[in-house]
Amino acid sequence: MEKRLPIAMVVNLAPARVQSPSGIELTYTNNVSAHGACVVSNRPWQPGDIAEVTSFLDQITMRGRVVYCHKHGEDQYAIGLSFQNSAVLWSTYLKYAGHAQETLSRQRVQ
Repeated sequence: MEKRLPIAMVVNLAPARVQSPSGIELTYTNNVSAHGACVVSNRPWQPGDIAEVTSFLDQITMRGRVVYCHKHGEDQYAIGLSFQNSAVLWSTYLKYAGHAQETLSRQRVQ
């Protein structure tokens, strides 16, 4: 279990094999870890589905496997994604993950 950081960032979410722009959903993350993210979606996903998540800021795409899908409010779903073969490279995550590491290191020294 990796530490998840409560980072909300704008992303495009789509099934891995979608060719048309209508299959792409503009949404956001609830939290991000080194190898995963929780993304809010307007539709339910099935565990095992493969999704592509592209950060709006960096335009870096990560491909992940859906681990869970839970109801999130009235008409949304929180989907947990596992990026099994790669670490998250989104600049927003790297910035906050680095800051969290520095804070942890300082706490250990004190």
